[in-house]
Amino acid sequence: MKKLLNTVYVTSEGAALSKDGENLVVQVEGEERARAPFHMIASVVAFGAVLLTPPLLQACAARGITVVLLDRNGRFQARVEGPTSGNVLLRRQQYRASERPEAIVRSLVAGKVANQRAVLQRALRDYGEETQISAKTAIEAAVARLGGILRSVQISTSDVNALRGAEGEAAQLYFGVFGHLIRSPDPAIVFRGRSRRPPLDPMNALLSFLYTLLTHDCRSAAETVGLDPAVGFLHRDRPGRPSLALDLMEEMRPALVDRLALSLVNRRQIRIQDFRMEDNGAVLLNDESRKTVLSAWQERKKTERRHPFLDETAPLGLAPFLQAQLLARHLRGDLDAYPPWFGK
Repeated sequence: MKKLLNTVYVTSEGAALSKDGENLVVQVEGEERARAPFHMIASVVAFGAVLLTPPLLQACAARGITVVLLDRNGRFQARVEGPTSGNVLLRRQQYRASERPEAIVRSLVAGKVANQRAVLQRALRDYGEETQISAKTAIEAAVARLGGILRSVQISTSDVNALRGAEGEAAQLYFGVFGHLIRSPDPAIVFRGRSRRPPLDPMNALLSFLYTLLTHDCRSAAETVGLDPAVGFLHRDRPGRPSLALDLMEEMRPALVDRLALSLVNRRQIRIQDFRMEDNGAVLLNDESRKTVLSAWQERKKTERRHPFLDETAPLGLAPFLQAQLLARHLRGDLDAYPPWFGK
């Protein structure tokens, strides 16, 4: 299972990836920079202008190693993988459940709202005395309202549109006060509400980059257990969108991504000089800062937590795979309900 944590990230422009025996080799300007045996790799994520040789792609496909291509700003471009090995019976159950998704959507929304609330509560615990009164009051009000939304979701009727509406209200409340959690000494590192395509401030740039990484892990998790990553429950089907991967990501991103992003800026590991502004107003991480974020992301995934349902300790990086397994067990009928993931 630990193999699933091993993702190779290639961020150097002009890097060349090739196959040498049973190894993946990374060269930059003709000089070997890294070498890793295939049996230790689960996926390869390449940013920008990176060369991948045909023998390497063939070797990865044959070994079930997924290759994901992102542009230099972290936007998804393509995914290369071998034959799909999904369980057809499990996928049929998934398709049937997607027609009546209320129970699964309720669990997903409950997990997301609870984790958003926990992020705000932690901020009040850690920095409440240092926070301006107006900001503290706003955060406390959001925590109280999120608690109300969580209770209503847990006792909600089976109206999936109402559940989606509750998720949207919770997101608006959460991101409405998220900027108060930033404690960077750089006044230019701000959060002006969620903006995605493109991100319009430094915090959105950092969040979007990390969300891309988490989406990749969630998609890999869904495929690993035999589920179709394109057919979700909370997210409606749309051509080209990995709806199930986005579903799994929703409940995890407050604890896995949002807290990491806040730690990076509040501990001054990421400063304003780590960003650049494009002509269209987009704010993006620069090349060197992406390496810092990737390193922190890999370390975050190694942090161990006790899984609230399984009652076992596991690295955070395995959370997507554990949740995908639990979802598969529910769809097969082994579990009465899908148990949401609650971060601590």
